[in-house]
Amino acid sequence: MENSAAEKVTDQIVDILKQQVKLNPTQIRDALGTPPTAELGDYAFGCFTLAKEWRKSPTAIAQELTKRLRPESYIKKIENAGPYINFTVDREKFTPLVLREVFSRGDSYGNCDVGAGKTVVVDFSSPNIAKPFGVGHLRSTVIGNSICRLYRCLGYTCIGINHLGDWGTQFGKLIAAYKRWGKEGQLKAEPVRQLYSLYVKFHAEAQKEKSLEKEAREWFRRLEAGEREAIRLWRWFREISLKEFQRIYDILDIHFDSYAGESFYNSMLAETIEEVKAAGFAQESQGALIVDLERFGIPPCLLRKSDGSTLYATRDIAAAIYRFNTYRFDKMIYVVGADQRLHFQQVFKVLELLGYPWADALVHVPFGLVRFGNGKMSTRKGNVVFLEEVFQRAVELTEKIIEEKNPELQDRREVATQVGVGAIVFNDLSTKRMKDVDFSWDRMLNFNGQTGPYVQYTYARFSSVLRKYGRQVEDNVNFSLLNSTMETRVVKLLSRFPEVVKRAANEYEPSVVATYLLDLCEASNQFYNHFRVLSEDLETTKARVLLVWCIKTVLGKGLKVLGMKAPERM
Repeated sequence: MENSAAEKVTDQIVDILKQQVKLNPTQIRDALGTPPTAELGDYAFGCFTLAKEWRKSPTAIAQELTKRLRPESYIKKIENAGPYINFTVDREKFTPLVLREVFSRGDSYGNCDVGAGKTVVVDFSSPNIAKPFGVGHLRSTVIGNSICRLYRCLGYTCIGINHLGDWGTQFGKLIAAYKRWGKEGQLKAEPVRQLYSLYVKFHAEAQKEKSLEKEAREWFRRLEAGEREAIRLWRWFREISLKEFQRIYDILDIHFDSYAGESFYNSMLAETIEEVKAAGFAQESQGALIVDLERFGIPPCLLRKSDGSTLYATRDIAAAIYRFNTYRFDKMIYVVGADQRLHFQQVFKVLELLGYPWADALVHVPFGLVRFGNGKMSTRKGNVVFLEEVFQRAVELTEKIIEEKNPELQDRREVATQVGVGAIVFNDLSTKRMKDVDFSWDRMLNFNGQTGPYVQYTYARFSSVLRKYGRQVEDNVNFSLLNSTMETRVVKLLSRFPEVVKRAANEYEPSVVATYLLDLCEASNQFYNHFRVLSEDLETTKARVLLVWCIKTVLGKGLKVLGMKAPERM
C-alpha cells in the first residue's frame, strides 16, 4: 500500500537530513515533532541527540545544519529556531496531495497493510454470568472493541473473544440462593435482576447464617461433579444471562468471534497441570500446587488449591495454549483492569517457562476503574448501576434536546440512540485508559463542549452542507483557492489521521483518536464559521466542498474506529 501524504513528507525530511547527520531514518523520525506555532513551520527536528557527537550546543548545531540543508519538492522553507530546525511544507503541493488521497481512498483512508497476513486475538468485555452488565463493564468492552477496529485498520485479522465468567464458586452461591428464595416465574420475567438480587441477598444472609457458605461450597462441588440438577440450573443461568448481555452488545454494535468462557476450559485443566508438572516447575506448598516465581520478583502462581479446585491462572494458561493452537495468533491482547496486572505477569511467566515461543506475544492492556460514590463498585454489596439504565437515560435526554432544537427531525428515536449511546462511549474512550473514571451522571451525559455529540454534530453539519450542494464532489479543483491559514490547518490535521490510527493501535490507546477528532472538529468548525462554503463563486465552492467532503469522511471513519455511529442529520 502506498505511503500516505504525511509519510511522503516525513520521508522527504528524512532524506534531506540523513545527507548531513549520522542518524538512521528511524532515529530522525523519532526526533521529529511539531513546532509550538504554525508560523514557525510544520515539522521540527530537535538537534539534542547530535550534541555529544558534534561537541556543540544544540542551538549551534541547528544554525550550522540549516545553512547546509536545501528544500526539496514538498518542503518550501527550512529555518532554525533555537535548538530546532523547522520545515515548512509547500501548501500548493501538500494540499492537493492530502485531499486527493482522502478523496480517492474514502472510508479506507487511514488503513494500511502493516498487519496483512497476521492475526491478533483480543480478549475483552468478559462479564460474569448471572450478574448485571454494569457501568464497570463498559471500559473493557468499549476499549477492546476499539482496539479490534484499530487493528483491522492496520490490516490484521482480528479475533474478538468474550471470556465469560461462567464458572466458579459464585455459582454454588447462586444455586444455594435460588433453592432457598428463588421463584421461577420472577426469574423468567427479569432474569439478571433476579439473579443479581439473589446474589446480593446470599452475601447479606451469609453474614448472619454461617452455614450458607458451606451450603454454597457443596452445590459447587456437585456442579463440578456434573450432578444433573446443578448442571441444569447452571446452564439455565448462563443461557438467560447471555440473552441479556446480547441486548447490550447489540446497542453498542459489538460482535465477538467466540464466547468461550471459563467453563469451556474445564476439560483441559488436568492436562495443563500435568504439563506444568512434567516441565518440573510445579511444587506442593501447604497442600496447594504452585509455580515458584520468586527468582523473577513475582509471587508464586497458584495452580490448584489444597481442596483440589483450580483457579483463574490455571484456566488462563489453558486458554492461551488452546487459542494459539486454534488461531495461530501473532499477538494476543487482554483488555482487563489494572488490578489484574500481577495475575497476567504470573500467567505470562509460566507460559514462558513452559517454552512457548509465542509467550512474548501476549499483552495485558490495563485500564483504570470506574468508581462509584466513595469507592469501587461491588456486585456483592449491590451498589451497581445497570449499563442499560444509563443508555436509556442518555437516549431520553437526547430526545428532549432534539425536541427543543430540531423537532422536525426524522427517525428521532434512532438518532437519539446513536447520540446518547455515543456520548457514553466517547466519554469513556476520550479518557486515557489508565485513568480512573468517577461515575457521574452529569459528566456522562454532558452534551456540551469536548464530547461525542459535538463530534457527531460536526459530522451531521458537514453532511448537511453536501446535501445542499446537491452535486457530485470532484477532486479536480483549483487547490490554490484553499490557501488560508484555517484551511491549511484542516488539511494538516487530515494528513495526520493515518499516523493517529497507527499510534492509537501501537499504544492500545483509543483516546488518541478521540482527542484527534476533537482537534479536527475545532479546526473544521472554525473554517466553516469563517468562510462561506457554498457561494456564487463556483471554483471556490468546488474547492471548499471537496475540503468539507474530506472532513466528513475522516470524522466518519474516526467515529467508526471508536465504535460510534455517524448520524447524517441531528
